[in-house]
Amino acid sequence: MAKLRVGVVSPEREIWSGEADMVIAKTIDGEIGIMPKHAPVLGVLVEGGVLTVKRGGGETDLVAAVHGGFLSVADDEVSILAELAELGSEVDVAAAKDALARAQASIEANQEDADAAVEAKRARARLRAAGEEVG
Repeated sequence: MAKLRVGVVSPEREIWSGEADMVIAKTIDGEIGIMPKHAPVLGVLVEGGVLTVKRGGGETDLVAAVHGGFLSVADDEVSILAELAELGSEVDVAAAKDALARAQASIEANQEDADAAVEAKRARARLRAAGEEVG
């Protein structure tokens, strides 16, 4: 079976690279699933999205919180160029829950707090990537 070559990078580091059966990401146009032989595409990733890389062969799916950036697909190669990304396995769940609580409190105190809204999206994405239930 054909595989995708996938690379996930941020300005700080290479997050992950390897082969996969499918990549699922959230773009500004909606969620997109990429499989081998997909048509070329360029997408803008949303702030506070979750990226899932289905590796197949009994391997655990790779899940990451992705905060903005781009997705590019060409010739069975998927490049994720994220402004900020964190693997679910690297998420400090307690810190993410604390960040979400602080952001929600700030939003309740000031409905037009755009920074708090972004922080809440990021915290929710981090928690989802770590496998936590988020309301």
